[in-house]
Amino acid sequence: MTNTAPATTRTSPPFAADEATMLGAWLDFHRATLALKCEGLTPDQLRRRACPPSSLSLLGLVRHMTEVERHWFRAVLDGQDLGPSGRYWTEEFPDGDFDLVDGADPVADTAAWQEEVTFARSATAGVSLDTVGKGRWRGNEVTLRWVLVHMIEEYARHNGHADLLRERIDGSTGE
Repeated sequence: MTNTAPATTRTSPPFAADEATMLGAWLDFHRATLALKCEGLTPDQLRRRACPPSSLSLLGLVRHMTEVERHWFRAVLDGQDLGPSGRYWTEEFPDGDFDLVDGADPVADTAAWQEEVTFARSATAGVSLDTVGKGRWRGNEVTLRWVLVHMIEEYARHNGHADLLRERIDGSTGE
């Protein structure tokens, strides 16, 4: 673990902005929060599980959010056919994003997460919040607005987990 200043920059969302700017800013705030929770830790610390029987780890959260970003922005919003399995999960290992971290490479997994975040930002730039995704979710049409609100909720929930995981690893607390 290092004692250097964080490399991740987290910008607080504006107090007054249009809806698209506000939603994008909150999503980026939560993405940066997860990155900060993982910053400065060794690969073994990132793989460390919460407590039995949970398979939750910070690296598992990064891998999970990679899958979530990939699903909502590539499959649902952009309509891409991603095939029958994910980057980290298969039919045999449906929770592979969480369960299969013991031999995982945190650098590669973080890069994959950032690749999905970059795609998401590109796919949503200048797109109306009322845009309906080309894919479906459980047979339903989904708007970009719904996806962004859901993503904020997903990150916020998992960042709460990340807070507890990080505190258990090295005592670090805070936003």
